[in-house]
Amino acid sequence: MKEDFLHYLWKFKKFDILDLKTTQQELVTIHHQGQYLELAGPDFFNANITIGNQKWAGNVEIHIKSSDWYVHHHERDTAYENVILHVVWEHDAAIFRQDNTEIPVLELKSYVDKNTLDNYQSLVTPKSWIFCENELKHIESFLLKNWQERLFFERLERKSKFIYDLLEKTNSDWEAVLFCLLAKNFGLNTNGEPFLQIAQSIPFSVIRKESFEVENLESLLFGTAGLLDTEKEDNYYKNLKFRYYYLLHKYQIEKPHTSPVQFFKHRPDNFPTIRLSQLANLYHLHQNLFSKIQSLNTVQEVYDLFQVATADYWQDHYSFDKQSPKKKKRLSHSFIDLLTINTIIPLQFAYAKSQGLEVSEDLIQLLSQVQAEKNSIMDKFVIHGIKPQNAFETQSLLQLKNEYCIKSKCLECAIGVELLKTN
Repeated sequence: MKEDFLHYLWKFKKFDILDLKTTQQELVTIHHQGQYLELAGPDFFNANITIGNQKWAGNVEIHIKSSDWYVHHHERDTAYENVILHVVWEHDAAIFRQDNTEIPVLELKSYVDKNTLDNYQSLVTPKSWIFCENELKHIESFLLKNWQERLFFERLERKSKFIYDLLEKTNSDWEAVLFCLLAKNFGLNTNGEPFLQIAQSIPFSVIRKESFEVENLESLLFGTAGLLDTEKEDNYYKNLKFRYYYLLHKYQIEKPHTSPVQFFKHRPDNFPTIRLSQLANLYHLHQNLFSKIQSLNTVQEVYDLFQVATADYWQDHYSFDKQSPKKKKRLSHSFIDLLTINTIIPLQFAYAKSQGLEVSEDLIQLLSQVQAEKNSIMDKFVIHGIKPQNAFETQSLLQLKNEYCIKSKCLECAIGVELLKTN
């Protein structure tokens, strides 16, 4: 038995409420069970309950055993002085306020149906992957779809916190925020943090001014990444190095120290040289990129906007001084899909929220056009009967797995709550 199950029982009144009595045999009538705020202090605030002949307004505290009141030292905390009812599974000790008045206790175990208990035990019995894995394929599509929408926007809320942090650091410059986000996501998992540091180390006003010469943008990105720190015979390398130190002097920028970028274990098309060159070309081709991204409505429009490649030099190079077979290194659709998921959608959401605009349906429509992500988590969902059709569904399922399943929040999950009713 866990307290979160008792919270669930109380919140949804999943017990016999017609003939409730305290342990002192006083009748209990619940007019309102209170607000479940999950904050410090009592579990439910502003409850409205009649105990005996007296109607009370106050807070409700919930424990497995009555004696947990003292285990948690609530008797020392004035925040618990306004508790009007102590709801427990098992009553094993009388509880008193600081003025020595006894707090009424409701022992729930006498009022909970056996089927509810059996359903709970079935749900929380450990499985091979997640608690509800055997029941997932039986969940109604209507319930799952509604829950996925909420999960999706929970995920966007979490992602938007990082965007608002960037907004504060860039003096509310949305174009600069976009540049940082794109840099981070061009770096993928391994180079995401170094690329973000690179973007944050170059004033975006400089990126704006130098965007008309792609070599200048490359020199700024490569130089800040520490990729121009040695001596090489390669003429392109020498040109970029010269431009980099000239631009540092021109704009009075101190050479920053950023985390080293990684080549190891990357496919050549994901080498930092290739991704930084593509990022430079993107900003060379598109001024006012933020406003263009805000107007994107279809995945084809996204593909068209991000139809960029490396500078010509990188068509037959992956690193300086070493030629390779010639290849036009454009951003692939699968890479652009990742940018849509991790940059475009979160940025559109955060900006709309900051402006008081409603774009929920537009975001779902756009992400529903993006291919479903492929990873080990999605493979497991498929095995257990849920096959995502697009990136909107995969993003929802990632939120479900990471924020509910892993954290055993079954009783805060629409699927878990449904299974408690139907198992």
